[in-house]
Amino acid sequence: MKSVSQLKDTLNRIDRRGYKAYRDIQGEYCAGSMVIAIDHVQADPFAAPSRLRLIFERGNLDLPDPRSELERVTLEDFLARRFRDAVKSGTSRGPGSGKSGAIQIDAGRQEVLERTACRVSPETVELRVSAGLPAQGRTILGRAADTLLTEQLPELARGACVLDQDAQREARYFLDTITDADAIRRQLQERNLVAFVADGAILPRESGISDRPMWGEVVPFRSPESLRVELERPNGGPITGMGLPGGVTLIVGGGFHGKSTLLEALSRGVYNHVPEDGREFVVTRDDAVKIRAEDGRSVVGNDLRSFINRLPLGRQTDQFSSDNASGSTSQAANILEAIESGSRLLLMDEDTCATNFMIRDDVMRRLVPDDSEPITPFIDRVRQLYEQKGVSTILVMGGAGDYFGVADTVIWMNEYAPHDVSERAQALIERRKPSAGCDLEPVHRVPDPSSIDPTRRNRTKTRARGTEELGFGEENIDLRQVEQIVDPSQTRGIAEILVYAGSKGIIDGRRSICEVLDRIDELLRENPIDIVSNFRGHPGDFARPRRYEISAALNRLRSLKVAQRR
Repeated sequence: MKSVSQLKDTLNRIDRRGYKAYRDIQGEYCAGSMVIAIDHVQADPFAAPSRLRLIFERGNLDLPDPRSELERVTLEDFLARRFRDAVKSGTSRGPGSGKSGAIQIDAGRQEVLERTACRVSPETVELRVSAGLPAQGRTILGRAADTLLTEQLPELARGACVLDQDAQREARYFLDTITDADAIRRQLQERNLVAFVADGAILPRESGISDRPMWGEVVPFRSPESLRVELERPNGGPITGMGLPGGVTLIVGGGFHGKSTLLEALSRGVYNHVPEDGREFVVTRDDAVKIRAEDGRSVVGNDLRSFINRLPLGRQTDQFSSDNASGSTSQAANILEAIESGSRLLLMDEDTCATNFMIRDDVMRRLVPDDSEPITPFIDRVRQLYEQKGVSTILVMGGAGDYFGVADTVIWMNEYAPHDVSERAQALIERRKPSAGCDLEPVHRVPDPSSIDPTRRNRTKTRARGTEELGFGEENIDLRQVEQIVDPSQTRGIAEILVYAGSKGIIDGRRSICEVLDRIDELLRENPIDIVSNFRGHPGDFARPRRYEISAALNRLRSLKVAQRR
């Protein structure tokens, strides 16, 4: 390993030379208690910044000792956030063209995710950062690079990883909060609950473009007495709040009274949240999937007969494919794909659902008989999903009282406060009889590996565009309606996982989509998420997505081909 003085000498030698001479600094350098590893040098000052690792020996740092894999991931998240905050509060970028002097780390938002930005092992702590190497035009600024690499970055890394007593207490509180939320999630199933909302939770967000909590004139959540439960936290002690039981739950109420805000909090409750988020103890089963209509999405090889059958002219729906699915067809496919992937909790908001898929009232049924309507509405299947398959549903509904006849629990949101009106609602309408003639057995679909091609011009090419789109080879995967992708880094993670699954034979033409997801989960339980990256050293800036969002991306790949296996 070279010394940091050799790095300085090289930077002095290449000062004022062409930008490609920066390649000479690639390698590892000892800088006292730290190693500076320069893994990738950008091609020019306008290209993606260079990738570096700042490595400490674990024994030289007084960090909390992670007591579990969850705590390790949480500590990594905490340290990456400290580095990002230090960058924000530090000096401004230095002189130069393009991305000169820019310093970045892929730290989190309100959710705590497994990321590649930091890695804590028993031996070392690594911060994986990006930095723009300084240049004027395409001429190297060696002295500025010296300051950046040997002074500024090490100082930021020490500020993030060397914790004083206050920072150690903050780290312990951060870890304890996440551990407590996870403990609550593990208690849900044994209590026959699908979600929990703590008393005092702050559900509204700062604005439509901010996920930070709204403070000030906001109504803290308080559970109805009939739904209040007490759960245990290993660090924070007992906690009370609203426990939503399995089955069919309706969230009703007038407009602007907090129905969708509650559902959105439950949707995000599949993830752990940072302390003081307001929703850190809003916890949902980790297999919950948000379902909506999605006009125009592609559907491949799905058996839609549970919801759509008897099409005109004898067209069949047992192996249905479409490049431009309607709202009702896409929503049916979304439900079946979620169940195929392993979900046992569906979340829906009537505002984003297809009306003709959700309900047909009695007047319409008298005019258009059931045998002339190809769509079996969700109201006729929702109880079967729970009673036959154990799939619960939480549904925001403001305009269709017919759902009272299939609901187990009805929550009325009034001025942002929840009220249990289950008995009142069920007294208003007769219990609806379940429809017959459907076993709701999802088909197993086997993806064709040749149809999942990430290459473009003979190179593997993927590109995440926020949380909304993934460029995958020659294809663009539309993810705008996949609402539980909460971070662009997860989009990048989906790309890395799909490429890895194809290159390593996980997608082999024999495994079903569910079996592919099972194998990926197995690998990522046994290894850090770094394993899916083919980048040596610095593995990139991505975060782990859930299996349900991986499935959603795969199912929206327009080149996908599948074979059914029953």
